[in-house]
Amino acid sequence: MRTVIIDYNAGNIRSVCFALERLGVNPILSNDPEQIQAADKVIFPGVGEAGSTMRYLRQSGLDIVIKSLKQPVLGICLGMQLLCEHSEEGNTDCLGIIPQKVLKFAPKANEKVPHVGWNTFNQTPDYLHHPLFNQIEKDSYVYFVHSYYVENGKYSIALSDYVLNFSAALQKDNFYAAQFHPEKSGAIGEQLLKNFLGL
Repeated sequence: MRTVIIDYNAGNIRSVCFALERLGVNPILSNDPEQIQAADKVIFPGVGEAGSTMRYLRQSGLDIVIKSLKQPVLGICLGMQLLCEHSEEGNTDCLGIIPQKVLKFAPKANEKVPHVGWNTFNQTPDYLHHPLFNQIEKDSYVYFVHSYYVENGKYSIALSDYVLNFSAALQKDNFYAAQFHPEKSGAIGEQLLKNFLGL
């Protein structure tokens, strides 16, 4: 099985490589359209800023490549947000694959932004027993780092709570996404990556 991690203008990509290597997978880190399109599984991770990242994707043609993919794709953190329609971060039009919006947290008195640290998540009622969460129990803790969130909507397969309920994970067709970082989430994150690779 060929697993490609999309190499683009974003941080934290190497940690995803290391997480997959711990599972016995030797991923290919690439921005080559042919390699990406020929992969069995594609991972679209990242930490960064939406506007500059989307400019890079458009300039390199990777936006068209990502939208053309038919195999399972996993967006992580910024990668998840960029799969959506629009982000309030820099008033950015994103890839538009998943028709949900990315909004900025409006914290209350005792809450801080960014949302950093361990938090629980649960599958939404319409997506109980989703294969991405196989062998992952309710109220499992995973690691988040984000100032913007994806609203709860039709394609939300799991929710978490910080300031308000937000999408912890999404799915539309062959595109899957997690707002949290599986590569930093211990055994739970490892199981999620295993589940994605087994789709």
